Amino acid sequence: MATGEATEVFNCSVEDFFKIISDYESYPDFLSEVKKCKVIKTEGSRKLVEYTVSVMKDFKYQLWMSEEKNKKITWEFAGGDLFKKSNGSWILTDENGKTKANYKVDADFTLFVPGPIAKALVTVNLPNMMKSYHKRIKEVVK
Repeated sequence: MATGEATEVFNCSVEDFFKIISDYESYPDFLSEVKKCKVIKTEGSRKLVEYTVSVMKDFKYQLWMSEEKNKKITWEFAGGDLFKKSNGSWILTDENGKTKANYKVDADFTLFVPGPIAKALVTVNLPNMMKSYHKRIKEVVK
């Protein structure tokens, strides 16, 4: 099992940041490893989202995304060919008109991946992912 965590302050309101992180189908527009993202089902504040990601090859998986508007998004693994488990969250707080976002992920892979390599797979992309969100804010928040 591998875990990763990052906390960043983003130059936008919590409302604007929540719109970006909850617009799953736009992820391929700014997250390079996400090739396709589709909301398959909505049940109240939960959405079943199917991701196609490219990490050496293409993988598909589904996550149940639970939204608490402008506060947090949590997810749990629903199925797929990359993970046995993938749970995580975005926790958002207002910091003087900016957004402090804490991102956590806990994943276990279907293939045998030694512990240090699994941790690297989960954490190595976090800085680039955060940069992509900063860039996306500049593109869409007016």
